Amino acid sequence: MSPRPTGRLFGTSTGSDLVLVRTFRAPIEDVWASVTESHRTARWYGPWEGEAGPGRTIKVQMLYEEEQPWYELHIDACEPPRRLAVSALDEFGAWRLELLLSETDGTTELRFVQHLDSVDGLGEVGPGWDYYLDMLAAAFDGSPQPDFADYYPAMQHYYRDLSAGTGD
Repeated sequence: MSPRPTGRLFGTSTGSDLVLVRTFRAPIEDVWASVTESHRTARWYGPWEGEAGPGRTIKVQMLYEEEQPWYELHIDACEPPRRLAVSALDEFGAWRLELLLSETDGTTELRFVQHLDSVDGLGEVGPGWDYYLDMLAAAFDGSPQPDFADYYPAMQHYYRDLSAGTGD
């Protein structure tokens, strides 16, 4: 079965928030470790190095991107095990991301939020976040890694419609 796009777009006072949600049958501390510990982030996104902490900058390698580039990621907030906010600046613009975790009865919900100043390029960005969050789920439960070709360009139309106000 082909993956389905899961992103939702919400207007904010400063732009829009792209929100994607994943649920894990696991304690919040285990999911938190999967998104913050370098050896675990390497399984689905890439490893990081440096001294982590609010106000600090680490280097992250994007293992699943062409040429596996390293980039700097600023830690804006870190409130274990519930909230991680990070930001980066690259040739594509500013990236402001937030991971919000909550647990109920042994099930943890991860809300991934990208704070957007503009929805330009959402047709390219949205499929990537669905892919990476499905990579996280696969790394977490040991299932096979998804293939990016199933996400892009297949999901591009959904995210373009979303950014135009015609999607879900």
